[in-house]
Amino acid sequence: MPNALLLIAHGSRRPEANADLVAVAASLRRRLSDQLVEIAYLELAAPTIPEGLNRCVEQGATDIRILPYFLSAGAHVQEDLEQARADFLRRYPGKTCHLSPPLGLHPLMIEILIDRIQEDL
Repeated sequence: MPNALLLIAHGSRRPEANADLVAVAASLRRRLSDQLVEIAYLELAAPTIPEGLNRCVEQGATDIRILPYFLSAGAHVQEDLEQARADFLRRYPGKTCHLSPPLGLHPLMIEILIDRIQEDL
């Protein structure tokens, strides 16, 4: 598979919090059967970002898109994920790796929020 998606969340000491990312990745795999989908956590859980990127390469990915499962472009997205991407490209000069924007500014986020609000009514 030449293309891979690496879904990255912050990570938690609580396994049930980390399970959300596993479920999201499983849903993405079902919808995007032509792409490899892996997960990684910034901290507090495994696999780490370098481990997730390596898993993609080990499965034959040549183009990796990092998908931050974050609501805003704070320091983690702007600095930590960009640093992980740069480190990866130094280790694998023949590969490509793109960093997607976080979820928060996507237009459908308002629809998601309205849906959540209506669940409580």
